[in-house]
Amino acid sequence: MLTLDNVSTGYDATNVLHGVSITAQPGELTVVLGANGSGKTTLFKTISGLMRVRAGSIDYEGRQLHRARPNAIVKAGIAHCPEGRHLFGKMSVEKNLRLGSYPHRNSSRTEEIYAEVLDMFPILKEKAKQPAGSLSGGQQQMVAIGRALMSDPSLLILDEPSMGLAPIIVEQVLESVAQINRNGIGVLLSEQNAKASLAIAHKGYVLAEGRIVLADEASRLLDNPEVQAAYLGL
Repeated sequence: MLTLDNVSTGYDATNVLHGVSITAQPGELTVVLGANGSGKTTLFKTISGLMRVRAGSIDYEGRQLHRARPNAIVKAGIAHCPEGRHLFGKMSVEKNLRLGSYPHRNSSRTEEIYAEVLDMFPILKEKAKQPAGSLSGGQQQMVAIGRALMSDPSLLILDEPSMGLAPIIVEQVLESVAQINRNGIGVLLSEQNAKASLAIAHKGYVLAEGRIVLADEASRLLDNPEVQAAYLGL
């Protein structure tokens, strides 16, 4: 289980997160909703060690992570697929994927996971030798997710995986996210498509101005008038 207890952090002298507390249960899909600038990306960077915790604590499966380095957090089982994909465009799809296997690069597990990723995203097998930058936006997102999965995580953090994609591709990406979760990997998801993400999630949080303002089971958040008004256009 991932537990954030009263976590605050920010940039320079300004805090972006203010006493954020969330839990993500093992094997569940937890979604974080919030408008642009609400602190979702900062939250995910803090969990993965890219930003320093100023107050509070982060615990994952009994291990304190709020002072851990990013590489140690990956080895603890948390993989972060960032907003914007951040692929190496001139490198092949295969090389981009294999970069994610660093924690177990000398293990036979690498080839097993690589085969599993290609099974999940068959188009990447066809394009394995092509530069990642030559792929469509949806295919590049598959590479980014696949690269994160190559670290063999027990918790996958996904920051806005559908951003900039056509609606039909968004459906495919979110179905892939749901399949990853059904395969036993916990998912912590930030997603602009609130209705679709809540439909596949177990639990949800709403973040506003760096504070958690709502937390409930995903099905209840779908029926919540505040969520409907703010995110579902109802």
